[in-house]
Amino acid sequence: MDRSWATFLKAQASAIVATDLFHIDTAFMRRWFVLFFIDHGTRRVHMAGITRHPTGPWIAQQARNYLMDLGDRPESIGFLIRDRGAYFTDSFDAVFQAVGVRVIPTLPQAPRMNSIAERWIGSCRREATDRILITGQRHLRLVVAGADRRDGAGGTAAGLGGVLQ
Repeated sequence: MDRSWATFLKAQASAIVATDLFHIDTAFMRRWFVLFFIDHGTRRVHMAGITRHPTGPWIAQQARNYLMDLGDRPESIGFLIRDRGAYFTDSFDAVFQAVGVRVIPTLPQAPRMNSIAERWIGSCRREATDRILITGQRHLRLVVAGADRRDGAGGTAAGLGGVLQ
């Protein structure tokens, strides 16, 4: 029996959602943080929110909003993969644990554990935000959503072709 991480990800892909937070610096030297969730099975991306100050309570509220947006589908999620950033607090984990989702924090210095989310961030940067001077929050949301729609037909190897909600 193969007990590797890759085998687990393949076997459980339809029940795994990953989340991460990445930052973009604007043309006006302001840093914005984007929180997103990505379904491993479908590569569907849900941009949960954009803020200048990602706090624990804000991240937890975005998690509640994400689960509400799923409607009747939260029970289809079995696992949530997230990194160990300080912004992912116990209250964030509790939101998912309350609906029966097992939260799996990545190991320190192991970016491959959340590789699908990391690849989506890389693709988003290469295909969109590195090519355009972002002016603010609204512009950032449009650029990230537009990049994903452009690549939706064929997609990229890194998975930017998923559907952004």
